[in-house]
Amino acid sequence: MEDTIAAIATALGEGGIGIVRISGEDALPILQKIFRGRKTEDKVLTYGHVYDNFTGDCIDEVMAVYMKGPHSYTTENVVEIQCHGSIVSLRKILSLVLRNGARLAEPGEFTKRAFLNGRLDLSQAEAVIDLIRAKSDASFDVALGQLEGKLGNVVREIRAHLLDLLVNITVNIDYPDEDIEELTYENLLSGLVQTKDQISSLLSTADTGRMIREGLSVSIIGKPNVGKSSLMNALLRETRAIVTEIPGTTRDTIEEMLSIRNIPVKLTDTAGIRQTEDIIEKIGIEKSKESFNQSDLVLFMVDGSRNLDSEDEEILSHLGDRQAIVILNKVDLPQKITSDSLRQRIPSAVVIEASLKEEKGITEIEDAIADLVYGGKLNQKNSVLVTSVRHKNLLEQAVSSVTDAISMAQIRQPLEFLEIDVNRAYELLGEIVGETVSGDVINEVFSRFCLGK
Repeated sequence: MEDTIAAIATALGEGGIGIVRISGEDALPILQKIFRGRKTEDKVLTYGHVYDNFTGDCIDEVMAVYMKGPHSYTTENVVEIQCHGSIVSLRKILSLVLRNGARLAEPGEFTKRAFLNGRLDLSQAEAVIDLIRAKSDASFDVALGQLEGKLGNVVREIRAHLLDLLVNITVNIDYPDEDIEELTYENLLSGLVQTKDQISSLLSTADTGRMIREGLSVSIIGKPNVGKSSLMNALLRETRAIVTEIPGTTRDTIEEMLSIRNIPVKLTDTAGIRQTEDIIEKIGIEKSKESFNQSDLVLFMVDGSRNLDSEDEEILSHLGDRQAIVILNKVDLPQKITSDSLRQRIPSAVVIEASLKEEKGITEIEDAIADLVYGGKLNQKNSVLVTSVRHKNLLEQAVSSVTDAISMAQIRQPLEFLEIDVNRAYELLGEIVGETVSGDVINEVFSRFCLGK
């Protein structure tokens, strides 16, 4: 924390502007050694040139800004040098900064300092990398809300409630004979149940949050020639997969990323599942089954103009209770299968009638995908969602501890036993915002960041 650190803060490659960031006590003195232009003032972007103070050579024409701590990203003195986006210019300036006393920053070290200096809590710091890696408007909005402190505020409210319970429990344990209002088990139970409901409500958003953050994995499955590749092309709004009337045209899985109702989706078109002697097609079918098992959502396509056969039945047998949307395709032809009959076979699935040839049913399919992710609530901009696996695991453990405390309160176990579980839940929630977190966890969180952030 006493070192002055520096790194390239923009992506490597060609660009109009590149930025070298410096943070620490010596940030301004280093700038003054290498920058020639007007005198730098706090938060004033200044035009000038960077010169090698060892050789006198001009390196680049730049704009420089100095931000005096604590009113900066890291709360330390920060300098940013904006040069031309050439990797040569960026490396030369960074090298010069390092030769003048800074050291190369570790991945995420600027944000780590912002956390350690109290500008951000740990959940806000984690949101920074989510913002950088956002794949859609929805994932960006969720990350931005977390950076603004929405998740941290909810967690702190729950912790404050647990702290009140802990104080009352401790007082009743330590001063049983004093004139203090006795904590009844009924009051304690009421408080614990309320806390459990709050944590559970937050935890219930984890699956939706993960899908928005990481993307929804969707596989299109079905026997050959039911329209799987046509569906992929229709959702992508482009011809990506080859479509013919020859069974087995798709020999391998085809993966594409797209956004459906602001949800990042990894869409996989699979080879038609059927019995075949073709060795290459067999490999494709095995990959189809693997994709099916790993996906969050299955789009099962059925040809409505033909009766269900053994190939359809085999796929149906593997669906079980999987999250699925059944698409009854080719409804422009005389029908052999009805939507009602499919709903009876797969009660848990959403059934949509479509004719990809006539571009019918695409909007309904996209709406159904969005409804399954958002639970029918398309506007999640102002909602608090759990997007991190780390946060989800901590919330699950906290619910477990509160549940144990509830069980002991119900059978009037000594308050000392309840105190252990309530305190554990309090500590677990503290790890989300970084108030009770260990150094190893902090290092693990920031190791996932990119250099310069």
